[in-house]
Order: sequence, then structure tokens, then C-alpha cells
Amino acid sequence: MSATPPTPTDPQALAEAAAAAMWSRDRACQALGMRLEAIGPGRAVMSMPVRADMVNGHAMCHGGLIFTLADSAFAYACNSHNHNTVASACQIDFLSPAREGEVLEAEAVERALAGRSGVYDITVRVRGGRVVALFRGKSHRIGGEVIAGLQQADGRAGAA
Repeated sequence: MSATPPTPTDPQALAEAAAAAMWSRDRACQALGMRLEAIGPGRAVMSMPVRADMVNGHAMCHGGLIFTLADSAFAYACNSHNHNTVASACQIDFLSPAREGEVLEAEAVERALAGRSGVYDITVRVRGGRVVALFRGKSHRIGGEVIAGLQQADGRAGAA
């Protein structure tokens, strides 16, 4: 007999449950040393230490890895409502370099959510310091749930 996960009773609990389910399957973020620092409805904060194997030929963190951190925070924020959601478009502006030994933090904030589409802004900073990149992601809900069959906070079963 398998235990059914408890039904979250509020949006924060739902966001935490969805994030925990995603994290348990997220080998990419785990392999890169990322940490989910905070989660809430439509928001997420993730961190990543810049390791020696992440530095390019200019002694800076590779831009693709900064993008990956921002994209990951975006993913956790837009899936925090327990609806399977993916990126439909995104853009990043690199503003300053990150160096080996620094810890990057990406803060994702939901700006708009209408129907199956959403817009999220992600700011990547060196922990406690300067802005490294600004990322904007557009999301699209594809149907299904992060945790299948989990009741939504308003008591309805999750709809696609």
C-alpha cells in the first residue's frame, strides 16, 4: 500500500510540495551544485557556486551556466502552482562577470500569469553583491501536474 502525499492547504504549501517533487528528479541542477534557497507561489531563489570546471578561457563563469541557473530558477517559479509548465521563450542580458569561488543567486519573480502563459523576471547576482545578468522568461503550461492528482489550494483537482 502506497501512502498518498498530503494535500497542501495553501499556495505556499503547494509550491513547496511541487518544488520537492521537481528537485527529486532534477539531476541537472544537482550535478551543477545548485541549491533551491527559497520557493513560493510564482517565485524561487536558487544558488550555484562557481567551480573551477565552470570557468571559461577568460577566467569567468561560462555564460551558458549563468543562463542555466536563471532558467532553473524560472522553472521552479513557473511550476510552483503544480501545473506542468515549460519555457516558450527567454532572453538574457549579461552585465558583469562572475568568477571562480563566487556564489551566484538567481531570484525569479512572476510578473504576469494569464491562461496558459506567464512572464517571469530573473535577476542573477553574486551573493550579496552586484548584478551579473537579467533574464526574462515566458512560460507555457503544457498540461498535467508536477505531482499528479494533487488537489489545488482551492479544492479543485489540478486542470491542464
